[in-house]
Amino acid sequence: MSEPSKLGAVLKCRCPRCRRGVVFKHSFLNLTKFDEMYEDCAVCGLHYEVEVGFFWGAMYISYAFSVAIVLTVGVLLYYLANDPDMWVYLVTVAATVVVLTPLSFRYARILMLHFFSGVRYNPNAIKG
Repeated sequence: MSEPSKLGAVLKCRCPRCRRGVVFKHSFLNLTKFDEMYEDCAVCGLHYEVEVGFFWGAMYISYAFSVAIVLTVGVLLYYLANDPDMWVYLVTVAATVVVLTPLSFRYARILMLHFFSGVRYNPNAIKG
């Protein structure tokens, strides 16, 4: 079996240590349970919340995602919709942020796990 890449593990929401274990219990399309995470990796046993309150930091990443969404949608509206009325900006930006919330939430947590947890990839990490 080939070694999973870090980018692939991030995009597929996999464990940062083994890059094989699934982090979230349900699909992001399940709007009532998109935020439910496993406590531990089923493959290597890593406890995902490496310290109490660890995922509070993901709020900053999520905020950055929201700012990027607002700027992108605003610029697209300005150029593609010929600078519409303010209410069009507000409704479109708000709707886009709400629709992308499940993805923003997940990837903020995944980026926290992969880049700020201090957990390093270990191809031999198997729960035993």
